[in-house]
Amino acid sequence: MKFAIIAAGEGSRLAREGIETPKPLVKIGGEHLIDRLIRIFLDNGADEIVVVCNGHTPLLAQHLADIQRQGLSGREVPLRYKVRTTPSSMHSFYELIPWLSDDPFVLTTVDTVFDEQEFRRYVSDFKRIGADGLMGVTDYVDDERPLYVGTDVAGSITGFYDSVSDAPDLHYVSGGIYGLTPRSLSVLQRCVKRGEMRMRNFQRALIAEHLHLVAWPFGRVLDVDHAADVAKAESMLNYHVTK
Repeated sequence: MKFAIIAAGEGSRLAREGIETPKPLVKIGGEHLIDRLIRIFLDNGADEIVVVCNGHTPLLAQHLADIQRQGLSGREVPLRYKVRTTPSSMHSFYELIPWLSDDPFVLTTVDTVFDEQEFRRYVSDFKRIGADGLMGVTDYVDDERPLYVGTDVAGSITGFYDSVSDAPDLHYVSGGIYGLTPRSLSVLQRCVKRGEMRMRNFQRALIAEHLHLVAWPFGRVLDVDHAADVAKAESMLNYHVTK
């Protein structure tokens, strides 16, 4: 299985709040965000890890080059990365299409923080479930603009909504963890061709084109968008370690 990371944001909100380190290199629990994801992906049997980063963060590109050449903490990393400055996360995802077209893959953004034991179970379920997508969701809402996820009684996703008032019985929001098959990539290509800009519209297009998506509930998923999120993420991870 392949794993993919969108690391193309500039971390402008973190910079405004005094954290000038590029977001992927911000440390949580002593690990760079991107290193933590790479380690977890290796622990889950990654055949290949692909990353897209932007041209405004040369420190990150150098960091990835070092990992590609030297490995990570003594482990060889099957890493490929691309430097592209794009207008949106969806367009960054689009840049990875040539590397994702032959195998199922799990995609996250670089600032997504989750419990790695839950993630291990999620990956195991994705390998066996047989759906077009297994989407990480959570009932923990900690996003400024959450994407609400509608599900049926079997856990299949019925829709994606901007507001909890848009549909009845919305219990989950998107966690930004996407397990997808290559079938999804043609939908992504059509979204880009239409001029779509947001990942949530891509997810809506998957439903509109009748791909079968299943929700997988995580306990908590955090995005590191603000300086306060660093301490919040560390507290969350410490909680899982001490449970």
